[in-house]
Amino acid sequence: MTVRSSLQGTIRPSTTRSTAALWAKSLLNAVLFFAIFMLALPGLAHTLLPAALPVPAGVRTWLAGALVLTGVGAWIACLDTFSRRGRGTPLPVDAPRHLVTTGLFAVLRNPIMAAELLVIWGEALYLASWGVALYAIGISVAAYVMVLHVEEPELRKRFGESYEEYCRNVPRWLPGIPRKGWRK
Repeated sequence: MTVRSSLQGTIRPSTTRSTAALWAKSLLNAVLFFAIFMLALPGLAHTLLPAALPVPAGVRTWLAGALVLTGVGAWIACLDTFSRRGRGTPLPVDAPRHLVTTGLFAVLRNPIMAAELLVIWGEALYLASWGVALYAIGISVAAYVMVLHVEEPELRKRFGESYEEYCRNVPRWLPGIPRKGWRK
């Protein structure tokens, strides 16, 4: 059984109408996601493999801080866009009802995932830990596989040609300027 077939049908459009309720669900998702993937698992990885990476102190502090702050800020902006424009949340069982192509989604197809990865890579730099660096590599690969084999096929199925056009005009991982004439 593939990842795609085992997760097929778990992504469902939200039926929640209230923007406040969507925001509450998004914040619950954020708290749970951060607790598990950005605190518990990196902490476990650091405990299991605490060997230090040779990262200069200035890089550890400033670059790590910039990555974490950028990631958290981008994530909050994306949660707002999902709630207001998409009428859903990042939770697969409460996904946006509308294809979201505005805000950070206009320059990057996966800004939520990219924001989460920025935070995790920031942690790896700040802790200068081999364990957290290996965790960051593993979670980055897992994110890529999930997007390619679960999220994108599901979005193609739900939004059809609109999503295809979006894919042609907005890059998957590295921010870019949308093509001229691309509607937002």
